[in-house]
Amino acid sequence: MSASTAPTTTAADERGTAVRPFRIDVPEEALTDLRRRVAATRWPTRELVADRSQGVQLATVQALARYWVEGYDWRRCEARLNAFPQFTTEIDGVDVHFLHVRSPHEDALPLVMTHGWPGSVVELLETIGPLTDPTAHGGRAEDAFHLVLPSLPGYGFSAEPREVGWDVGRVARAWAELMRRLGYTRYVAQGGDVGAGVTDALGRQAPEGLLAIHLNLLVTALGSSLPGDTDAERAALEAIGTFRSSGFAYFLEQATRPQTIGYGLLDSPVALAAWVLDHDTDSYYKMSRAFVDGQPVGNLTRDHVLDNITVYWLTGTGASAARSYWESYGPDAPAAAAAAGQAPPPVTVPVGFTTFPGEIWRTPRTWAEQSYPTLGYFSEVERGGHFAAWEEPELFTSEVRAAFRSQRRPRIPEPRR
Repeated sequence: MSASTAPTTTAADERGTAVRPFRIDVPEEALTDLRRRVAATRWPTRELVADRSQGVQLATVQALARYWVEGYDWRRCEARLNAFPQFTTEIDGVDVHFLHVRSPHEDALPLVMTHGWPGSVVELLETIGPLTDPTAHGGRAEDAFHLVLPSLPGYGFSAEPREVGWDVGRVARAWAELMRRLGYTRYVAQGGDVGAGVTDALGRQAPEGLLAIHLNLLVTALGSSLPGDTDAERAALEAIGTFRSSGFAYFLEQATRPQTIGYGLLDSPVALAAWVLDHDTDSYYKMSRAFVDGQPVGNLTRDHVLDNITVYWLTGTGASAARSYWESYGPDAPAAAAAAGQAPPPVTVPVGFTTFPGEIWRTPRTWAEQSYPTLGYFSEVERGGHFAAWEEPELFTSEVRAAFRSQRRPRIPEPRR
């Protein structure tokens, strides 16, 4: 990877706040080494069950590996990313990578949107066109956004932190500084997964200019006492119980031993791929189907899944991304204090929330209202899972538009002639 030539030194450079153009240029040797390592994988024997209860299934990973070596083209993804305006800027000692795509529509609303783990900006690419240029995608000009898509510190093309303390709250403060640095005095924020944690923190910090937030994962559910009186609440509690008993391994390992797993994630592409696939049941079977059956669900195609995994491999961020869980959800993290009864400050800005049916748990409206008294928009949709923007970009886009519609400045009608 390389950055394009930086502009002439200015006072901003001297203050370390310059926004520098960035371009991805992966050396061919890195791609050759990737294919060599995948081909040399030492495989385990097949799992002894017919489902994923022992982990990622051998047939799935072998199908992925074959395509990675024989059919996948990284240069396609590289060209696609480079087609968007990309930049880096140093914030609090970390070089943050981000896409900044301005809308052609004059009254567009600035939006900072944050990916999660095991995601990257790749999972948000399909939403860029519809969000920034809605009239070219069947929408209305008044639904347009200026879009800022940062890579989390330690993820993808952002540098990794060199000191502890980069929890979701610190990332949120960095995002507020990024939006200020880009000249946005009023903006909204959206996030899922780790990005939901960052966006939740932004809402609690309520920096100057933040108008509202939208989430598609209730990050407070794992650390709060939530009711189980209705059928929807009981189903959600059961799903959280299932996650804690059989789907929590990756979360616990990254929150307590990220360095240990990092050795494998940085050394073996196949180990990295298996670790990324083994996130949640709904997403796993959808991604597995793309490789084994050749029948993707929504936008979760073989190429798109491998685009994301390959970003992790080429940037060597498997361990640093895992550390973000240790920072935010480990035994000494702020989230642990919140779970112990030290409640964080409330969210004071308006909140929108969308529940996707394949999410790890389907958040009932009552839970969203309890967590966010300023909830102004709530929607339950019919398709999509944990990687909602990636899997169902059109539906996700319509939810983001609807959630922030009330934050638009009213248009002043032209005087009659």
